[in-house]
Amino acid sequence: MGVSHIALAVRDIQATHAFYTEAMGFELVKVEVVPQKGGFARHAFYSTGSREDQLIAFWDLANVPGSEDLRTDICRDLGLDPLTNHIAFQAEDAADLERRKQRWLDHGCDVLEIDHGWVHSVYTEDPDHIAVEFAVVTRPLTEADAREALELLRAAEPASSADIPKVTLHKADAAEAKREGDA
Repeated sequence: MGVSHIALAVRDIQATHAFYTEAMGFELVKVEVVPQKGGFARHAFYSTGSREDQLIAFWDLANVPGSEDLRTDICRDLGLDPLTNHIAFQAEDAADLERRKQRWLDHGCDVLEIDHGWVHSVYTEDPDHIAVEFAVVTRPLTEADAREALELLRAAEPASSADIPKVTLHKADAAEAKREGDA
């Protein structure tokens, strides 16, 4: 069973639309207009793969009375580190992951890259400071992984399960400077 969609409220639907179509490469496939509190909300759906499922949706509440001070940073507003709550999308392979990282850099987004040892990920933030990730699994998960997972989940004081991952921060302005130097 997959996930049909995830829906999040945003502060600026135009900035969200630009980010998710231009930087993420998703397609706007449906908008619902819903009366709310004497105003109206837009519920915009973007395809991340299939048009039947694999959707992400955003609520534009700009025309809903009482929504003027909307807080959308799902990590910092809860006092968490910026990548704690995030949305991960699957990359096809390592080459696709690299293309997506470069697309973000080309759109002025800083990118954090982490090789977790079994999954390789790149992260950035959308206009509402929601962390988004593209990831590719680099080794299949085994029955031994599943057994260890349950043991670690139940352990009162579990040992660290992995080596320190390789972390690289790619600054968008550095990518721009490199392109200008190559020209």
